[in-house]
Amino acid sequence: MSQLFTPYALGPLTLANRIAIAPMCQYSAEDGLATEWHMIHLGQLALSGAGLLMTEATAVSPEGRISAWDLGLWSDAHQAALAPVVQAIRKHSAMPLAVQLGHAGRKASSQRPWEGGASVPPAHGGWQTVAPSAVPHATGEHAPLALDEAGLQRVKDDFVAAARRVHALGIEGIELHGAHGYLLHQFLSPLSNQRTDRYGGTLENRMRFPLEVLRAVRTAVPESVCVGMRISASDWVQGGWDIEQSVVLARELQQAGAHFVHVSSGGISPLQQIPLGPGYQIHFARRIKHATGLPTIGVGLVTEPEHAESIVAQEDADVVALARAMLYDPRWPWHAAAKLGAQVQAPPQYWRSQPRELKDLFGSTRLGQR
Repeated sequence: MSQLFTPYALGPLTLANRIAIAPMCQYSAEDGLATEWHMIHLGQLALSGAGLLMTEATAVSPEGRISAWDLGLWSDAHQAALAPVVQAIRKHSAMPLAVQLGHAGRKASSQRPWEGGASVPPAHGGWQTVAPSAVPHATGEHAPLALDEAGLQRVKDDFVAAARRVHALGIEGIELHGAHGYLLHQFLSPLSNQRTDRYGGTLENRMRFPLEVLRAVRTAVPESVCVGMRISASDWVQGGWDIEQSVVLARELQQAGAHFVHVSSGGISPLQQIPLGPGYQIHFARRIKHATGLPTIGVGLVTEPEHAESIVAQEDADVVALARAMLYDPRWPWHAAAKLGAQVQAPPQYWRSQPRELKDLFGSTRLGQR
């Protein structure tokens, strides 16, 4: 029996299988508002048979956007724009949804990837960025402003307000973006956090603000809403954030009420040296899972069903997340189930696509036609 296609509970949220669709930025919003692209993009993924669909990084404030085309949830208008997408998915798919809430910090105000992805300073149409410290992401970039106490409270309030909008939309899960060099990760890493107050210096101090955000969001929504955090387990830079610190953070997240941790890596510095390869981050997920017991989502160049199966079967992670592989093959869970001899959910409109030799792929189905 395939372990990848067994149910799993992330706190109050039960997944039909262990496949999650990871957040993938689309850079296709208009002033942060969801567009037809989000209807098409998220709609097709909601029919994929995965156990969980997470939206792209969704900014909690205008200055928190990675680019001017990022999805946002900082006003009621943004909630209203996303509502038809959620309603359409709900009508045609039982797949649970989660929103990744994020603030880009010093990595905000950037071009879209297909336009080069470079930092856009205020003088060239961008905006002033903020961060734990006035240290730019890369040499020569416009320096961010260091957040003062009022700024920290404002960011925290923005996360809370966005979380409440997620709940109002009827979405079951929230993932806080604490990875890939964005604001919460910037507080964690000594490479970007050079503060001398209670939010900088020691590990306890560097963890303080991300944990405050997690606790504030956890308090703002009912216990029925699944809440977790995505982290970068390593900066891949000497003297930066590492796996041992990540284990401590995961324990603190668990104590603060997190239902899961989603383990990625990198993004804090252009000096990073990442040894890319299939499953290159899974050993981080395994370390955190076995050290803490916190439900763990593993990710990182997992493209083959057999590989995903082995990750779950060997207890390296509880859930496997896919990103680029899902863009390339939006029916990846169907094909994985076919290879692994498992069953997967499919909409009845597509039942007749079931291969003749796989009569139980979509479970109990019955078709008739005159």
